[in-house]
Amino acid sequence: MSARVRVSKWKEWSFFAFLCLSLVFTLFPFIWMLSTSFKSPGEIFTQTPTFIPVQATLDNYRNLLQSANLGRSFLNSLVFATGMTILSVLCNAMAAYGFAKLSFPGREKIFALLLLTMMVPGQVTMMPVFLILKTLGFLNSFVGLIIPGIASVFGIFMLRQFMQAIPEEILEAARIDGCSEYRIFFSIMLPLCRPVLATLAIFSFIGAWNEFFWPLVIMLREDMQTLPVALANLNGQFNTDWGLLMAGSVLVVVPVILVFLLAQKHYIKGIAAGGVKG
Repeated sequence: MSARVRVSKWKEWSFFAFLCLSLVFTLFPFIWMLSTSFKSPGEIFTQTPTFIPVQATLDNYRNLLQSANLGRSFLNSLVFATGMTILSVLCNAMAAYGFAKLSFPGREKIFALLLLTMMVPGQVTMMPVFLILKTLGFLNSFVGLIIPGIASVFGIFMLRQFMQAIPEEILEAARIDGCSEYRIFFSIMLPLCRPVLATLAIFSFIGAWNEFFWPLVIMLREDMQTLPVALANLNGQFNTDWGLLMAGSVLVVVPVILVFLLAQKHYIKGIAAGGVKG
């Protein structure tokens, strides 16, 4: 074996070892969280920590869904994240289609102004939006929680860039055949944009599912709290039930992982398509 081959093999194994080590450091907190959620309080605070529960128990999950009332909070988060994802993808796709494929006066200037709003922090507009929702009577409702966030400048920009790469000849052929703009959008444009729509859906769902501050401001009643807000309330002033908290954290993480696994095929296709076009 030549020296060049040995060096190449050494680099390959070193890189593989580095990836394995990075994977261990990345997964360790999640595995420890999952393990702790099945431990009893006495086992959690033992002098010698155990990685695998000696006597696994589901008491933390039972207490979480019963006494802490996180079942309702989980449902609130699910409604919020699902509604936000569907409406955000639809709204952003329609706006992106207008900016990418429709001609109207001042299109580029309006889009440039839209991009400038990305520099405005959300905290600046939060109080005016809160007052508007209070006037309309939308506090403690999913309407007030979802509607202000469905239009995303980042989502419009991402979809517009993808739609601009779709040949105009396809749309012109559809118009010649008598298709309306609505038919073209729903029957042609959306299927062609499936990879980038899946990517935006993942971003929207994860962002809404993990959102803490906006639900804390809008949902004032305890029965309308989302899961992150309810989990924050588990931290007591003087003590914390770590088993309960870890079980709640598992409930927060699992839906995000499932959504990514279901949409990862389209997500990878979107990355691959972007790499080919770039």
